[in-house]
Amino acid sequence: MKTNLITKITLCGLLLNGIYANAQKTTLEVNTSNTITKIQPTMYGIFFEDINFAADGGLYAEMVKNRSFEFDDPLMGWKQPKSDRHNFNTESGIAVPVQFSKKGTNHNYCRITVKDAKGYEIINEGFRGMGIKSGAKYNLTLKASKEAGNISKIIIQFIGKDNKILGETSIVPTTSDWKEYTAQLIPNATEAKAKLRFTFEGTGTIDLDMISLFPEDTWNNRKNGLRKDLVQLLYDMKPGFLRFPGGCIVEGRTLVERYQWKKTVGQVDDREILVNRWNMEFGHKPTPDYFQSFGLGFYEYFQLSEDIGASPLPILSCGMACQFNTGELVPMDQLDPYVQDAIDLIEFANGSVDTPWGKVRANMGHPKPFNLKFIGVGNEQWGTDYIERYKVFEKAIKAKHPEITIVSGSGPFPEGDYFEYAQSELKKLNAEIIDEHYYKDPKWFRENATRYDNYDRKGPKIFAGEYAAQTVAIASPENKNSWECAFSEAAFMTGMERNAEVVHLTSYAPLFAHEEGWQWTPDMIWFNNLESFGTPNYYVQKLFANNKGTDLLAITKNGKAVTGQNDLFASAVKDVNTKEVIVKVVNTSAKAQDLNIDLKGSKFQSKGTVIMLTSPNTTDENSFASPKKISPKESEYTLKGEKASLSVPAYSVTVLKLKLK
Repeated sequence: MKTNLITKITLCGLLLNGIYANAQKTTLEVNTSNTITKIQPTMYGIFFEDINFAADGGLYAEMVKNRSFEFDDPLMGWKQPKSDRHNFNTESGIAVPVQFSKKGTNHNYCRITVKDAKGYEIINEGFRGMGIKSGAKYNLTLKASKEAGNISKIIIQFIGKDNKILGETSIVPTTSDWKEYTAQLIPNATEAKAKLRFTFEGTGTIDLDMISLFPEDTWNNRKNGLRKDLVQLLYDMKPGFLRFPGGCIVEGRTLVERYQWKKTVGQVDDREILVNRWNMEFGHKPTPDYFQSFGLGFYEYFQLSEDIGASPLPILSCGMACQFNTGELVPMDQLDPYVQDAIDLIEFANGSVDTPWGKVRANMGHPKPFNLKFIGVGNEQWGTDYIERYKVFEKAIKAKHPEITIVSGSGPFPEGDYFEYAQSELKKLNAEIIDEHYYKDPKWFRENATRYDNYDRKGPKIFAGEYAAQTVAIASPENKNSWECAFSEAAFMTGMERNAEVVHLTSYAPLFAHEEGWQWTPDMIWFNNLESFGTPNYYVQKLFANNKGTDLLAITKNGKAVTGQNDLFASAVKDVNTKEVIVKVVNTSAKAQDLNIDLKGSKFQSKGTVIMLTSPNTTDENSFASPKKISPKESEYTLKGEKASLSVPAYSVTVLKLKLK
């Protein structure tokens, strides 16, 4: 029996050796000396929209919800645990909103009446709680006016579970005039669901407004700035552009609810709060407490673009509300104010300090222009109404600012009558850049890696402004950020990169999602009140953006582009700044594949780098528990001769970087 077993093992080994000996490696050829076209600096960028609590409660680091009592329910987010807010005859006291003006932007304040000298309290719940870290500093500001009586002190505390005090400070109100007070809290524990409690000592009446709390440790240490960990994730992508403020949020469900950039600049206190269009959009995730404070406004977007090295790309309303909602239209003879908003925005971004809007920018702290190069007209409108309005914007902008590149749109879908009509009409108009959107299943992304191969090289350039593979369906709450979605997007991205003559900008969407406050999935970056992580899709985007190169090269198999043959997709670039050739290979097969990459036209150093992103299961995801389950692994690569041998794992994205001699 033993002899027979040994014989069987030996025969098996011989058979396997014979199979491997006869296996043919896939040979890819890269012509390193012939540049096909230049890669645009904007090739890979970021799409930002205030959806999923991406701004208030997310990137904008304000921790107090409804800080100026301007929500539709002025006390939303505020609790009065020792009183009934509907009963003015409470024993300890009462907080009631007071509307002092129907004009301007700040309409309300809160009047606190304290009847019990032992103390009356109100509590702010934050955005699904407040994330605080032990030993960190949090800066509080509030405006107060003593109306009557003698309220001698306001004690401010972080409280956790069972009202445990986690940090405390106080202020002493001194005058009946409106005055701003400041204080600092340093918690003694880390808590993701803290709340902020205000206890009033003495009796009487006091008015409060603009109660604000920010971590001191913000991005670039800016006072009342942005959440550091979230900006860091963006900075690490090395994005070529930042598109803002959306998205459907640009349009609004009605024209009144559209995004108006002029209302988002100047003093933060003077920015008018607006209901967020995503607050009740989906029955699966109603969020009635979702409003826009515009603390993150157009100035801050431009500033963020500058901080992360990205070209700003603002998108403006074209006078059409969301066509999935009301589709409300501005009559053509009333379009001038919308067009003027675009002209004035260019002045705000680029004008000298002697111009009216350049002066506004300078007064906010940035006398130097923001170097705006692009502006978008409309988000994803469609049909004759859009084309008619686009013509008016294009004529006016080009007459005054021929140096600005205009981004137009082809609607919400990547095919169909609306799409074909927009493409045809915009091409007739010599449109510069057309924005295309695609939310499709992973298979679609793999099958459409050749989408741009036959686009007119002399026609409009393409901005792939919103794309993300969907595991279930568009807007389904069951969509996941699965590994299959991510590597399928990578396969599609090799096709966009191969067609860099046509495709000039690309961005995944949406960008951010709060763990508890989301409306739409999938999303590139997830966060809660304390932590954040990049999805596999984020790491795909980062890999491509960090390795976009400067010159497109041809990579072929048997003389043809690598677009899915044997489930392989590939693109290649040269970076003249780092003197590297960079090859990207996506293996969507369930099996590992061996490659020979024949490098023609250049000599290389022997030491290079290989970066791999892979996971054995197509349904794998990253999470708060395993934030880097699927993340790049980098190692040294040794090149022998003029052919690079490489084994690419099943379901993988691989980047090979070789230094030129």
